Amino acid sequence: MEQLARGLARVGAVASRIRKTTHMMEILWGEPLVLIDPKDGDVTRFCTIEKVHYWLRRKWPVADAAQQTALAKVEAAMECMNSVDDARNAFLKAAHLAGFKQAALA
Repeated sequence: MEQLARGLARVGAVASRIRKTTHMMEILWGEPLVLIDPKDGDVTRFCTIEKVHYWLRRKWPVADAAQQTALAKVEAAMECMNSVDDARNAFLKAAHLAGFKQAALA
């Protein structure tokens, strides 16, 4: 009985650590998108939906309806409530409206 109690205590301690640990999983979304910034010509490669999410929230040059729509669709895809393709298309539309040019993959 003591052995069982110790085993359950260990399982509880491990479960507690798991709940406290946040794991981030990157979601690949097909072929990378390469965009050229209209202001300075910088080239940025988007390989994961997490990078797209970061850019839409923190680095996007314009705040407009296309950006908000893309952000909502990306967040829904990250929660598995929307398709990644739908999020990708919304992101591309927002990028084109913001002045980004799509570059060929090298």
